[in-house]
Amino acid sequence: MRKWVCVPMMTLCLLLAGCGKDEASPEDLRLRWQEMTACTMEAVVVCQQEDLEWEATLRCDYAADGPCTVEVLSPEHIAGVKAVIDGRERRLEYEGAVLDAGVLSRENISPAECLPYLVDALRMGWLLEENEEAWGDVPCLRMTLEQSGTQTEVLSTIWLRLDDGTPLRGELSVDGENILTVEFTSFLFYDTIESQGA
Repeated sequence: MRKWVCVPMMTLCLLLAGCGKDEASPEDLRLRWQEMTACTMEAVVVCQQEDLEWEATLRCDYAADGPCTVEVLSPEHIAGVKAVIDGRERRLEYEGAVLDAGVLSRENISPAECLPYLVDALRMGWLLEENEEAWGDVPCLRMTLEQSGTQTEVLSTIWLRLDDGTPLRGELSVDGENILTVEFTSFLFYDTIESQGA
């Protein structure tokens, strides 16, 4: 009788031991981002500051060694507007016109820079916090990183899926106030040819 009980229990233990094999370690996830050369993503970005509330869907083509392009997909009345971000240079492009683009606040972060800023944080930021935390029913690694190097504290908090390391959610906060929230709807690593869609 005990032999028949032990066999299912051993089988169950083997199955449970195999469940974690598809999940990367936090070190592997961070290394993947540090070695990443390019990616593309779409996300819903929400701002809920007291004097400014809006929501937009953005697409970002990110290159580690070159300019990043962010295009507005919605709302419709500004769809097609592109921001090109190359180091400190910012410019807007729309129907062939090119305009200088500044920032919207004293933190020197414009909404157009939100997605590349979060990617930069994952690649080069100083890790302050790290823990496994599900978002909804998705197992994630939650990381909080700092990269400003200025008197203003700018923190990026990002939830990465444990199974493939792609981002699910992000938040940007300045001096303790959450200024932008990001819900990623699709993501693709160019160099690893792996994607995650909503």
